Amino acid sequence: MIEIIFLIALAGYFIQSVLFVIGCSKKFPKTGENNLPDVSVIVAARNEEENILRCLKFLDKLEYPEDKLQIILVDDRSTDKTENIIENFIINKPKFTKIVTKKEIGRLKGKTNALANAVEIATGEIILTTDADCVMVPTWVKTTISYYQDDVAMVNGFTTQTANSNFSGMQAIDFIYLLIVAAGTINLKTPISCIGNNMSYRKKAYFEVGGYENLPFSITEDFNLLKAINKLKKYKIIYPLDKNALVTSTACKDIKSLYHQKKRWSVGGLKAPWQGYVIFIFGYLTNVLMLLTPFFISKIWMYLVLFKLATDFLLLFPAYKKLGLIKDLKYFITFEIYYLIYVTLLPLIVSTTGRKVHWKGREY
Repeated sequence: MIEIIFLIALAGYFIQSVLFVIGCSKKFPKTGENNLPDVSVIVAARNEEENILRCLKFLDKLEYPEDKLQIILVDDRSTDKTENIIENFIINKPKFTKIVTKKEIGRLKGKTNALANAVEIATGEIILTTDADCVMVPTWVKTTISYYQDDVAMVNGFTTQTANSNFSGMQAIDFIYLLIVAAGTINLKTPISCIGNNMSYRKKAYFEVGGYENLPFSITEDFNLLKAINKLKKYKIIYPLDKNALVTSTACKDIKSLYHQKKRWSVGGLKAPWQGYVIFIFGYLTNVLMLLTPFFISKIWMYLVLFKLATDFLLLFPAYKKLGLIKDLKYFITFEIYYLIYVTLLPLIVSTTGRKVHWKGREY
């Protein structure tokens, strides 16, 4: 009986994986380089003295006409040297603007408030967001902008993480795995998630939904904005798989910070549409049954386990190939162990510890 349940769960898991690959592989028309729009890049930073200089150096190398590029750096009330590092770097660099979040807009808090402050002074027709621990390819802005046809309001991009150990490597694969799910569902017109460190949107659409201050507060502000723009039902939201728009972030350094990141995402994900819960249920059941493998060692059981591993690998491989990240798949087995554990345990943790989230020295 248990093997039949495993087979049913795995069948659903496989079907949705195929759909993710189909959606993620969708191609979109691109515009030329004539009449490039004004663009504002927003980076919110809080206590990022270890990362911000590296991010600034990559932002400075972006290939986009300087008279059309505004880079807004928001110091979100840092208590370390973040503000000084920013100020020293941007001297005599007019495309950079630094602000400090001194006012709270509506009931907004933390990063969402910092972003809203930046949008108020943004001059760009298109806004791109990333994080202070991220670096991007020089073509990031130009490639992202190229997908903005007249009816497109949001273009999302892929993010990986620096993978140089089993701990960082498993996180990097997890990032790509989750973004394949996000891209697949968005491109099949059922948005369930996105990521703010490689996201862009029309400022016009942002103001049409009333800005962040008009949305219910969420610790996953990127997903909140995605849902709001999708509800307008007048624009396209797309998620192209393009290595020329790739962003790389820094992996969590330890278990504690990784735990807080995963809990924050999980709490934010509770507001996902019903399709997101269906995806989660098949994934959860499949991974729980995988954990029972030591108790059900049989020929058919082992075939089911191997099929699950093959499904995950074949989901990841096309994206990794297109992004030029094949070498990072050497951490695939470590990722499978990690994924198995956290997908199984996280719902239990959230249900027993509540929805309070600690992030960047603040509690939400």
